[in-house]
Amino acid sequence: MKPKELVRVRDVMRAGIDIIDGMTTISNALIQMKNLENKMMIVDKRHDNDEYGVVRMSDIAHHVLARDRSPDRVNVYEIMTKPAITIDASMDIRYCARLLEQLDLSRAPVIDNGKLVGVVSVTGMVLYGVRDRD
Repeated sequence: MKPKELVRVRDVMRAGIDIIDGMTTISNALIQMKNLENKMMIVDKRHDNDEYGVVRMSDIAHHVLARDRSPDRVNVYEIMTKPAITIDASMDIRYCARLLEQLDLSRAPVIDNGKLVGVVSVTGMVLYGVRDRD
């Protein structure tokens, strides 16, 4: 029996990252997004000892759209989650899937040696895990 191939987060993550400043309005943040498939924007650190934050489309829907707030008057920092839960690029995707499930997250930023390198999603892991690998 052939040993099971170990698949790491770096193998299934999406390298495209949308990084924005926390002072950006939601309207401008949505305009700046380049990777709409990510459904998440990373909020940049203000200084070296700061942490990354995240804003998900669901945050915008819940905190702006559902509450009938103007996206021109709401800044990213007002609705972001900080510190962001990050995933190490070398983590086995089975453990990553378990962690995201436990935290009720569908995606998270990926860190490699302290540097932001991508975003991992449950969808990406599932699609990789079920496709035929010869």
